[in-house]
Amino acid sequence: MTGSPDPAVTAQVLVDHPSAVHHAAGLARAAAVAGGLDGTAAERAAVLTSELAENLLRHAVGGAVYVQRHPQGRGIDVVAIDRGPGMAQPDRAMVDGFSTTGSGSLGSGMGAARRLADELTLRTLPGVGTLICARFHAPGAGPARSDVGLLCLPLRGEQECGDSAAVVDAPGGRTVVVVDGLGHGAEAAEASASAVAVFREEVERPLPELLSAMDRALRGGRGAAVGLVRLRPGTLEHCGIGNVRVLLTAHDGVHSRDVGRPGVVGWNMPRPQARSVPVPEGCAVVVHTDGIRSRWADSATPFLLGLPPRLLAAALGHGHRSARDDATVLVSGAARRNT
Repeated sequence: MTGSPDPAVTAQVLVDHPSAVHHAAGLARAAAVAGGLDGTAAERAAVLTSELAENLLRHAVGGAVYVQRHPQGRGIDVVAIDRGPGMAQPDRAMVDGFSTTGSGSLGSGMGAARRLADELTLRTLPGVGTLICARFHAPGAGPARSDVGLLCLPLRGEQECGDSAAVVDAPGGRTVVVVDGLGHGAEAAEASASAVAVFREEVERPLPELLSAMDRALRGGRGAAVGLVRLRPGTLEHCGIGNVRVLLTAHDGVHSRDVGRPGVVGWNMPRPQARSVPVPEGCAVVVHTDGIRSRWADSATPFLLGLPPRLLAAALGHGHRSARDDATVLVSGAARRNT
């Protein structure tokens, strides 16, 4: 069974001023050290983050940098995203020294970025924007699964996030939890952390039993909405209470949508029930709190739905976040057959 300590809150930097470049680099350096990287790797993360943020400042609009601990394993992801012009020649941009103009372009420096990161994922569409994820692994931790993406964003002005999420791979399948502690701030964060702690201790139990164990642990406290998903080859099992949404997506559209039963975990929770749906090959599972506006699925484009999990999570958090609540979105690839 493989998992990780609960991921830290995502740091977001809106790149709208030169000072944001230095701020983003500093956050990446600190997150890298906290995520188990050594000093040299942490400095690589800071240099790459500075390069990405500088590109956003010079050549894009609506840009931001997100720094997030791995959903699984040690290390960090640095994601740069914008609503700018996109790259006309993304493959050439990965070559050292590439620039579409004499003064540089959004793609300049990507060759160096590819060398600095342990993994670099880039998607772009002219007229829509560009998303780049640089992943750094901690020494000895091994590569994190590439098919998981996460953003966990506190309400603006808050230091703690009332949402939380976790992923565990076990012989019985991959199990995902997304928790939304009622309200926001410290008490909501405590509730969501308690739910995730029970999740990690009891993860191999049937989902209704796991949700009941969370209910017992949260009694007398703030309470929470909880979405649980278990992925096995060809199947998704969902069990939830409250407004945590679960969607099954593919490049050709949203295949299914579900939400937990009305109620609150920790407050007279109704009897939990699990529901299973078939999962076609090539699908991804999106689980998010109500801090992500649900309308995104009504107008999702093929470009958005075709993004790999680590970029899809960032795109949903960046483009569809409510300003009035914590917001968490976790994206996982579906379990593969014969693996």
